[in-house]
Amino acid sequence: MNNGLILVVNTGSSSLKFSLFRTGGDVLQQDVRGQIDGVGSQPRLMVKDHAGSTLVERDFADTEVREIKDAIALVGTWLRDQFEGESLLAVGHRVVHGGTEFSRPVRVDAPVFNALEKLIPLAPLHQPHNLAAIRAVRETQPEMPQVACFDTAFHRSHPQLADIYALPWEYYETGIRRYGFHGLSYEYIAAALPQTAPEIANGRVIVAHLGSGASLCALRDGKSQDSTMGFSPLDGIPMGTRPGGIDPGVLLYLAGQRGMSSAALEKLLYKDSGLLGLSGLSNDMRMLLENHAPRAQLAVDYFVHRIAKEIGSLAAVLGGVDGLVFTAGIGENSAVIRARIVGACAWLGMTLAADANQNSEPCITTADSMVSAWVVPTNEELMIANHTHALITRIQQAKTDTGGSAP
Repeated sequence: MNNGLILVVNTGSSSLKFSLFRTGGDVLQQDVRGQIDGVGSQPRLMVKDHAGSTLVERDFADTEVREIKDAIALVGTWLRDQFEGESLLAVGHRVVHGGTEFSRPVRVDAPVFNALEKLIPLAPLHQPHNLAAIRAVRETQPEMPQVACFDTAFHRSHPQLADIYALPWEYYETGIRRYGFHGLSYEYIAAALPQTAPEIANGRVIVAHLGSGASLCALRDGKSQDSTMGFSPLDGIPMGTRPGGIDPGVLLYLAGQRGMSSAALEKLLYKDSGLLGLSGLSNDMRMLLENHAPRAQLAVDYFVHRIAKEIGSLAAVLGGVDGLVFTAGIGENSAVIRARIVGACAWLGMTLAADANQNSEPCITTADSMVSAWVVPTNEELMIANHTHALITRIQQAKTDTGGSAP
């Protein structure tokens, strides 16, 4: 494949994150990363280079960036000006839901796009925005190769027992099952462990992806065996604004006895719960740790309690555990939360190395711990870029081998 650039796009309801990677060496190199926040309200573009230096920081009028396609156009214009004369080879997208059909990255053509649209009911708050970015690129550069990389795909290695609900079988056959999410992050960690923590890489590992969205994943020999998230990104451990696991009877009560509509329940579960709902103050763990209000501390206590509880559950699934890995915003940066979780899991044979934890060293447990704990930064953007580059390279090679007839 010729040298060039790979653009990685990750869209939300009012934001667009992007990274640009350069091909040609042994590994892809990130040139820039940036984001547009406040799409449709107070748009703001921020771009930094690979060293973290700010290249641009600019506000726009809401009329200039009304929706995701406007954000894509703005980013495209900036990139063309910044990298004039260089070739963009492909665009890789984070797509939250791949359903049962997509277990690996795929080049997006019309049939694939239509199939992804049919999955919108499974991820109504995420999938439409992911697809909006793909649609915007197709409209302006229809020949540009685009690759969808799925948050659910890594978990397709689950045994069936980890995916089913105890519902009538026809529901499973129609797609009501446990999919798991944050798969691109877990895939990156699984790939990084042989270099970072070779002693546990092929063993039984629990990865804690702790950020505004949070989940745990049980790995055996680098493959996902179970995850705390299920049919949707609502299940499992508490998050910034999502409750994690909740008795379905609560929802039946709220709908039947309190008259809450599906829209009101959706807002409750996605926007008003979790750390924010418990504390009444913030969904930001940093703010809660600094606040001594009883409900702020209760929210932190509950976060740690539920994570420790789920770690025990996943340890049972794996038949024991060799290592615990912390990643994502809270997992990588909060020594306090890591210490509390390791302390709650001391029964597994973990003893915290306080100085190593405070300095966010790779291994944060003592040498005599039966189970080791680690801090491994995740990089979902690089994983998407690698997948995109590999897939486009294979397609081009297939075209060459077949005289240009491959799709």
